[in-house]
Amino acid sequence: MRFVTWGAALTAAVCCSAAQAAPRPASAASLAAPAWAITPADTACRTDIELTGRSGATVEAVLESDGERVQLRFPRGQIPERAFLPIRVDAKPFANLVQAAEDPGTAAMTLSDDTLAAMRRGGVLQVAWLGQEAVKSSLAGAAQGLNDLRTCGAQVAAQARARASQAAFNQAQAEAQAHAKAVADEQLAAARAQTAAALAEQRRLTAEADRASAEADRQRALAQADRQRAQTLSDRQAREQAAVDDDYYPQPVQTAPRRYYYSPYELR
Repeated sequence: MRFVTWGAALTAAVCCSAAQAAPRPASAASLAAPAWAITPADTACRTDIELTGRSGATVEAVLESDGERVQLRFPRGQIPERAFLPIRVDAKPFANLVQAAEDPGTAAMTLSDDTLAAMRRGGVLQVAWLGQEAVKSSLAGAAQGLNDLRTCGAQVAAQARARASQAAFNQAQAEAQAHAKAVADEQLAAARAQTAAALAEQRRLTAEADRASAEADRQRALAQADRQRAQTLSDRQAREQAAVDDDYYPQPVQTAPRRYYYSPYELR
């Protein structure tokens, strides 16, 4: 009986000491583990996380990656344009650069490699400056989630770069074709203008030649008319002078000379 009693007592003591030695559940166990659902966007991939305070208030944030960097995006609130603020992973602070994002009213914290490594190994993400109270979120599954996020971001960013490169190539080709067409149109217009100018010059020269020829014909006609008038006047004056001479100086009457015919018999 004594051995049984001591055995029972020892068993009870071991159970009690084991219950006292068992670690208390970490605060991460009381938080809902994020689903790490990765959503591709145009140039990056994202996953939404929800940080919760003691009062139960929640703050929505986004982890986003383009394959090269991972950013924590959140409502900007009272945060200045640029700041160097800490976040805590399992109560250990990691400071990172925060600056205003392109979207109005939001800010982005670019997470360093040390911060990402701590998040992969850690259990709880805590941020004290997002609202009126500190908020936190579980990092369960963060190792695989961050790897998937970065892989997805790299693929999406590569596709975006390929699209941008193709668009730039198409734009450059279109601009080159437009430039070549503009040059060709300009050269064609210049050639047409030169042809039109040459034709206009030819028509002008032809018109001038026609006018010169017509003027020469007119001058010749005037000269011929002047000569005819002068000849007519000269003839009239000659006739008038002859008439006057006939009146004052009558012409002797011309008689035909007498002709003599000899008979051959008269010579004998």
